[in-house]
Amino acid sequence: MATERKKSTGKKKAAEDTEASSLGSRVARYGKVSATMAGLATKLAGERYLGLKIERDSHAQELLQSLGNLKGPLMKVGQILSTIPEALPPEYADALQQLQSNAPPMGWPFVKRRMKTELGPDWESRFKSFEHEAAAAASLGQVHRAVTHDGQHVACKLQYPDMQSAIDADLRQLKIIFSLYEKYDSAISTKYIHEEVAARLYEELDYKREARHAKMYAHILKDEKGVHVPEVIDDLSTGRLLTSTWLDGEKILNYKTAPQEQRNRIAMNLFRAWFTPLYYYGIIHGDPHLGNYTVRKDDTINLLDFGCVRVFPPKFVGGVIDLYNALLNDDQKLAVHAFETWGFTNLNKDQIETLSIWARFLYGPMLDDKVRTIGEVKGGMYGRETAHEVHQRLKQNGGVTVPREFVFMDRAALGLGSVFLHLKAEVNWFKIFNELISDFDTKALETRQKKILKQFDLLDLASDLISKNTVLP
Repeated sequence: MATERKKSTGKKKAAEDTEASSLGSRVARYGKVSATMAGLATKLAGERYLGLKIERDSHAQELLQSLGNLKGPLMKVGQILSTIPEALPPEYADALQQLQSNAPPMGWPFVKRRMKTELGPDWESRFKSFEHEAAAAASLGQVHRAVTHDGQHVACKLQYPDMQSAIDADLRQLKIIFSLYEKYDSAISTKYIHEEVAARLYEELDYKREARHAKMYAHILKDEKGVHVPEVIDDLSTGRLLTSTWLDGEKILNYKTAPQEQRNRIAMNLFRAWFTPLYYYGIIHGDPHLGNYTVRKDDTINLLDFGCVRVFPPKFVGGVIDLYNALLNDDQKLAVHAFETWGFTNLNKDQIETLSIWARFLYGPMLDDKVRTIGEVKGGMYGRETAHEVHQRLKQNGGVTVPREFVFMDRAALGLGSVFLHLKAEVNWFKIFNELISDFDTKALETRQKKILKQFDLLDLASDLISKNTVLP
């Protein structure tokens, strides 16, 4: 009995230590993020109300250094904000975006704890080999290579500790800085940007959901010979551990100097990987940065990381095509209908013209019936010059509220465009886009979408509401 009481006390003490550690890390994170964001808010307020000049580049670097070793959602938030037309001053969005490459992976003690928690104390016996060093580190977790006993090479993605608390803390601070920035600059209302970012981040914590995303994408792209999706290993996966087949491939940037024909082939495979799910199922891979694609020796691509998947109402996708046709035929009435379908409301003539400038930028390559590159980088980032023009015009004509659905559609379009820019692909985008949408039908998409979401137990993704488990700060 004494031995049992001792064991019970030991377990209780361990649990208390874990809770204390979790609470301690939460408090430390709140303190660090709060102090840094408060400093940013003070600087912005001083610039707006007191006429004090900020050396934004140097202050943005201070922000980066202060937050550089924090894991979690700030990395993802930085990526997202950098692709929304000046939702924050560009110097700060750039600094936040760099967080991903600055945060090192966690060490072997963390890996052992996570794997033991998810697969049990004998977890190492489940593998023939398991590499101690992380193969990749991302915003919410890191990846380790392993080999199963049947010789299958796999990727094990382990979620960092206390990510729920990290997201809670970071989203509260993001809400504050959004609010302060809107007082400084009212061109874009960030209300729905915050809601959409929150919804997607909370979803990314659930690796069981990501496993279903991956299986759904494998089904959607099964007939695309130029695209490969990893296979989920269910008996080695949990809510915070995702194990899938390892897909060999090289970084896309390694092909920047490849022959033009080869770069074009890679670009075409990327195009099919992203646009086929959108126009046939109303679904996008919402995280199209360079690290989520690798290229095989035959120029086919591996599509990786399915934590961020966005499902759009069929009418929204119809609006995407309506806007394309409106721009192609200079039909302003149809353009207004498309913007309203997307969720923009009470638009005046100047706002419609301003939004059309951004739309022509995004659709530009598909409006030209000729072989061309996707565009060019001006001002240090794809789309920045156009974004700045749109931003200035919105400041003058009353500003707009960005609909939730627009956030990740815009981000994904810019992210994919940036990948095409790196490849310097020269393709007739008009031709391949029109071939893809030639038989588009909203009702048919709705039928396919409902069927596939039901098949993979993802019908909740079709809802416009945030998950019932999400509590907004």
